[in-house]
Amino acid sequence: MAKIWFYMIFIGILGSIFSNNLPDLNKVILNEASRGIEFSLNLAGAMALWMGIMNIAKDSGLIEKIGDLISPLMRKLFPNIPKNHKSMSYMVMNMALNMVGAGNGATAFGLKAMEELQTINKKKDTASNEMIMFLIINISSIQIIPFTMLKIRLDEGSANPSEIILTTLFATFISTVVAILSCKIFERRR
Repeated sequence: MAKIWFYMIFIGILGSIFSNNLPDLNKVILNEASRGIEFSLNLAGAMALWMGIMNIAKDSGLIEKIGDLISPLMRKLFPNIPKNHKSMSYMVMNMALNMVGAGNGATAFGLKAMEELQTINKKKDTASNEMIMFLIINISSIQIIPFTMLKIRLDEGSANPSEIILTTLFATFISTVVAILSCKIFERRR
């Protein structure tokens, strides 16, 4: 990945040199770098809020209650995970954070879930069906509140940044259902 970024930057710089746009490139780099830092700081505050809420929810037992509510669905999706295994609570927290658009905050819980899933994986050098299913759900991720996109739309001056919520929810629901069905079909073919 580092090589790809290097080549993209290198080609961009060469292109601006040959097209006599190097001063414009410098302006863009300076302007966009500061905007990137500003955006990151604004987003970090929101991520800290959601991570704090999720940690409070975990400590209060709310995550376990949510886990109990969605337990029948989780049992169908992850049939080989033992009951009350730590990976389930990490997966629930990851999915909950992804649903509210705090994907960056969800990453830590996703990594912990994968670590816990690896402890029950019989083939340590191959991803288990449960690991693959979790990864697919994590990637497709139903978005109830696409927080990052709402923030970008707000920053860019959208008159109604939240108008995308229903269409995003519908699209991500469909993508998640298709991802799960595809995964189950491939599981049966193995």
